[in-house]
Amino acid sequence: MKTPDIAIIGAGPVGMALALALHGGPHTVTLIDARGRGASRKDPRVLALAHGTRLTLERLGVWDHLPTTPIRHIHISQQGGFGRTQLNESDYALDGLGHVVRAGDLAAALDDAITAANIPVIDHSDADVDPELHGRVQLRRADATDTLDCQLVVCAEGGMRADDPAIRVRDYGQHAVICMATPAEAHGNTAYERFTPNGPVALLPCGTDFAVVHTAAPEQAEAWLALDDTAYLAELQQAFGQRVKLIGVSPRERFPLQLRVRHTPVAKRQVWLGNAAQTLHPVAGQGLNLALRDVWALARRLNAATDPGDAQVLSTYLRDRRLDRASTVGFTDTLVRLFSNDLPPLRGLRGLGLLALDLAPPLRHFVAKRMMFGARAWP
Repeated sequence: MKTPDIAIIGAGPVGMALALALHGGPHTVTLIDARGRGASRKDPRVLALAHGTRLTLERLGVWDHLPTTPIRHIHISQQGGFGRTQLNESDYALDGLGHVVRAGDLAAALDDAITAANIPVIDHSDADVDPELHGRVQLRRADATDTLDCQLVVCAEGGMRADDPAIRVRDYGQHAVICMATPAEAHGNTAYERFTPNGPVALLPCGTDFAVVHTAAPEQAEAWLALDDTAYLAELQQAFGQRVKLIGVSPRERFPLQLRVRHTPVAKRQVWLGNAAQTLHPVAGQGLNLALRDVWALARRLNAATDPGDAQVLSTYLRDRRLDRASTVGFTDTLVRLFSNDLPPLRGLRGLGLLALDLAPPLRHFVAKRMMFGARAWP
């Protein structure tokens, strides 16, 4: 087996995006699919892609193959308190503040592009992957072990053990219940973010329906799963009041929510990306968007380097991404902790904050651009 310059562990959207960003550059690349080729195509989640992420996917040549729904307006409010703000695409001369896509559709488009580019993929069904530091990857088969001594190993999924001292963990004590909901009237490409005492609730326009991300304590989430559709629909409607009228919901799934952050996502000849570097709460939909900003920045550094695993190259990448990474993690973490409670003083402060955003266009525009493009607030 020929050893590549760069081995990417994980052929989910983040790993595949990096492989495509490196394709045609000076280094050979192999993807190692730890879950089996094409597993990501079955991902049931729905993703909110920021405008900056759209630009990255356009550069990778996959955007035109994605069935997306544009977000033209974002309405943000809190349950049981005053204050709300709204963001509109017309303020930024954009075709959508963001776009909604099914995670499986994004994975399929990237996987098709990987095939078209003839980028090698080692399927986990044939090999057991055991990445180590210093650029070494061992592929354990039933009858043999292949060792790849690469210049760089990129871990793009997994590797976030709670007992690892290199990982910071915050358990939010919340689960996300996800499903689809049918509105009584056309959604007008409006996304809703609603903060409730149980946790944030999001409605994202997806086709003619809404994708729902409904967070609450684990026991409440379990109770919602046990309800029939009519009873759960009433719970969801109560969270939004009469702002949006919903008339149907699909079967539901749930996921536990934690913040997991690798303190330093770079080591000797190794980089961690995506969920292997940080796992964020879904509030404001920043997880994948941050990961793809990391991907693009890393690819630019690696394509310009003679040795992609050189310590100076990786150190420069780390410096490039430090501000955006820290501020995005801090932004989502702060939102969850400030808005997932019902303390009267905080409720008033939250209302004032939302009102200030609505009445102060420069502040509102900064927040919008921050969400679209990252910490630097420009593309």
